[in-house]
Amino acid sequence: MDITAVNRSLQTAPTNTNPVPVDQAAQNREVVQAVKALNGTEMFGEDNQLRFQKDPQTGRMVVKVVNSKTNEVISQIPPQYVLALAADLKQPKANPEVAAGADKSFGEMD
Repeated sequence: MDITAVNRSLQTAPTNTNPVPVDQAAQNREVVQAVKALNGTEMFGEDNQLRFQKDPQTGRMVVKVVNSKTNEVISQIPPQYVLALAADLKQPKANPEVAAGADKSFGEMD
């Protein structure tokens, strides 16, 4: 049995069949330029700016219109309550059977 022949055929096979991913940094620069252009038009109001931020708890992107003088959030997508729900869903839940048993005192029987 010739093992080197099998190894040689494996070595000639392509190692990466996935397409090359698009340059993420170039996409980020394009988004930043587009946001700056929109903010320059004062489309959202004289003192308002469009901002993109990553929510630290959920890791989701958040789009906000913010008053640049007061830092007040005028509008946000997704809304804050949706981010809170998403963060809550990420929290590990206690086992309901264990939690139910924890409420009983030592002397009680089922």
